[in-house]
Amino acid sequence: MNDKTISWRQFEQIELRVGTITEAYSFPEAHKPAYKLTVDFGEEIGLKKSSAQITDLYSKEDLIGKQVIGVVNFPPKQIGPFISECLVTGFYNEQEKVVLAIPDQEVSNGLKLN
Repeated sequence: MNDKTISWRQFEQIELRVGTITEAYSFPEAHKPAYKLTVDFGEEIGLKKSSAQITDLYSKEDLIGKQVIGVVNFPPKQIGPFISECLVTGFYNEQEKVVLAIPDQEVSNGLKLN
């Protein structure tokens, strides 16, 4: 095994869940351009807030109703005056802009990636 190899058990501890963005606001206090998001992860988990540096490719209006994949079991993180409760996942493209990781079909909020 190399340094980056993890066990199946370690992977199972990561709570990657599907959620729908319900609110998106500008976050002018952030050091890098970002939005403040509210994501609905379903009945079991509920609403979680996140700071996301996705302003290059997405407008606030485009984000409302979009399903995303988020890590919901990180501890809250203070980002300036805002507390981020989950990590919305994405990939940096060749231009160093974040492309969201999203399901290719709509699924129920809160489903866990297995």
